[in-house]
Amino acid sequence: MKASLLKKLLAVALVGVSFVAASAHAEDLLDQAKARGTLRIGLEGTFPPFNSKAPNGDLVGYDVDIAKAVAAKMGLKPEFVTTEWSGIIAGLQAGKFDVIVNQVGITDQRKAVLDFSPAYTYSAAQLIQRKDDTRQFNSLDDLKGKKLGVGLGTNYMDMAKSVPGIDVKTYPGAPEYLRDLAAGRLDAALNDRLMLAYLLKNSQLPLRTGSIVGNGNPSGIPFKKGNPKFAKAIDDAMTQLEADGTFAKISDKWFGIDVTKPVTK
Repeated sequence: MKASLLKKLLAVALVGVSFVAASAHAEDLLDQAKARGTLRIGLEGTFPPFNSKAPNGDLVGYDVDIAKAVAAKMGLKPEFVTTEWSGIIAGLQAGKFDVIVNQVGITDQRKAVLDFSPAYTYSAAQLIQRKDDTRQFNSLDDLKGKKLGVGLGTNYMDMAKSVPGIDVKTYPGAPEYLRDLAAGRLDAALNDRLMLAYLLKNSQLPLRTGSIVGNGNPSGIPFKKGNPKFAKAIDDAMTQLEADGTFAKISDKWFGIDVTKPVTK
């Protein structure tokens, strides 16, 4: 074969490869998922009550149930991919999974590089008090001169310490400050309202939730930009799951309250 003819054939082949690659790149995420028959879902697997492994190795939790319901409504089987939180956004952008269902807050910074489903969880900072304590703390300012328990190194510690006059007591975790609160050594404690709902649902301590403090924080399901068909499919699925009560049932199962609605004070 002449060199000139070989070059022409190679050029045609390369053009064809480039066209196929470009077509594959342009394929909507929904088409890819339908072709596989699965929705690949990134999550930590170490974040109860949202996602963790049961003794038999199965993934369980609020986010797991939400993800399964969404996948089923889209006509897909859930395929879970566990990864550390520190690399979960990078994993999504690299195509290791189609979505993340792991309490990813919807922020302007994230929306600049990712698309999001409608919010399916709304959280906020919330106070917790003893059941027999009739005092009403409507804001952190009301706790000036009072003892407030928080987790060491958490956002809630920073939030509490930003208000001068509160006697902030730090603890390794929630079990420790909840015990002190129940014993009367604290006036209140502060944590995420979702964690408090879960803790109270599974705790035997005589405690109750108090006021919401601060603004609500919505979480959604992020996926790569440039996939309009996928965006519509996941939006439709979540709208239907909210309308038929599935989301509310999953929420009640894990928290005893409906955390899929915006936070109201």
